Amino acid sequence: MRTAAAAGPGPAGRLRGWSWVRLRRCVTCGHVGCCDSSRGRHAHDHHVRSGHPVVLSLASDEDWAWCFTDEVFLVRSGHGGSGQARRQPR
Repeated sequence: MRTAAAAGPGPAGRLRGWSWVRLRRCVTCGHVGCCDSSRGRHAHDHHVRSGHPVVLSLASDEDWAWCFTDEVFLVRSGHGGSGQARRQPR
């Protein structure tokens, strides 16, 4: 977990000292926000406000995207996945 302290654009400016777990990048516009496990849930909030459906994980140990609209993970062929969408376990 990292702590953001700087004020300014992006998640660090919005969090003002809050901890964030993982970052997600909007495929449509490039907006970067923190994941749903983080206090601010900025990636999800961006989806709600903009309607942009898909985010990519920016974590070095994660290689997937998430579609908020369809609630599915998207994985690439040849990267340990089948190249198909899979629903998140509930």
